[in-house]
Amino acid sequence: MTAPQAPSRTTAVGRGAGIGLALGVAIGAATDNVGLGIALGLVFGAAIGQNASSQDDADAPKEE
Repeated sequence: MTAPQAPSRTTAVGRGAGIGLALGVAIGAATDNVGLGIALGLVFGAAIGQNASSQDDADAPKEE
Protein backbone atom coordinates (compact mmCIF):
# COMPACT_ATOMS: atom_id res chain seq x y z
CA MET A 1 0.00 0.00 0.00
CA THR A 2 1.31 3.47 -0.86
CA ALA A 3 1.08 6.53 1.32
CA PRO A 4 -1.31 9.30 0.18
CA GLN A 5 0.28 12.26 -1.57
CA ALA A 6 0.49 15.62 0.17
CA PRO A 7 -1.61 18.47 -1.24
CA SER A 8 0.13 20.53 -3.91
CA ARG A 9 -0.05 23.70 -1.81
CA THR A 10 2.09 22.15 0.93
CA THR A 11 4.63 21.01 -1.63
CA ALA A 12 4.77 24.37 -3.43
CA VAL A 13 5.12 26.40 -0.23
CA GLY A 14 7.74 24.03 1.15
CA ARG A 15 9.72 24.09 -2.08
CA GLY A 16 9.52 27.90 -2.24
CA ALA A 17 10.60 28.24 1.39
CA GLY A 18 13.55 25.91 0.84
CA ILE A 19 14.76 27.74 -2.25
CA GLY A 20 14.23 31.12 -0.58
CA LEU A 21 16.11 29.95 2.49
CA ALA A 22 19.08 28.81 0.41
CA LEU A 23 19.16 32.09 -1.52
CA GLY A 24 18.72 34.09 1.69
CA VAL A 25 21.67 32.37 3.34
CA ALA A 26 23.83 33.03 0.29
CA ILE A 27 22.84 36.70 0.13
CA GLY A 28 23.20 37.04 3.91
CA ALA A 29 26.69 35.56 3.81
CA ALA A 30 27.67 37.91 0.99
CA THR A 31 26.37 40.97 2.87
CA ASP A 32 27.67 39.75 6.25
CA ASN A 33 24.15 39.66 7.72
CA VAL A 34 23.12 36.00 7.72
CA GLY A 35 20.24 36.44 10.18
CA LEU A 36 18.48 38.96 7.98
CA GLY A 37 19.16 36.87 4.89
CA ILE A 38 17.60 33.78 6.47
CA ALA A 39 14.51 35.67 7.58
CA LEU A 40 13.94 37.46 4.29
CA GLY A 41 14.69 34.38 2.20
CA LEU A 42 12.21 32.29 4.16
CA VAL A 43 9.47 34.92 3.98
CA PHE A 44 9.86 35.68 0.28
CA GLY A 45 10.31 32.02 -0.64
CA ALA A 46 7.14 30.99 1.19
CA ALA A 47 5.23 33.88 -0.41
CA ILE A 48 6.38 32.87 -3.89
CA GLY A 49 5.45 29.25 -3.18
CA GLN A 50 2.01 30.26 -1.93
CA ASN A 51 1.48 32.41 -5.01
CA ALA A 52 2.50 29.54 -7.29
CA SER A 53 0.13 27.12 -5.55
CA SER A 54 -2.79 29.55 -5.70
CA GLN A 55 -2.22 30.05 -9.43
CA ASP A 56 -2.23 26.27 -9.91
CA ASP A 57 -5.52 26.05 -7.98
CA ALA A 58 -7.05 28.77 -10.19
CA ASP A 59 -6.03 26.93 -13.36
CA ALA A 60 -7.54 23.62 -12.21
CA PRO A 61 -10.99 22.80 -13.63
CA LYS A 62 -13.78 23.35 -11.17
CA GLU A 63 -16.35 20.63 -10.49
CA GLU A 64 -19.98 21.69 -10.44
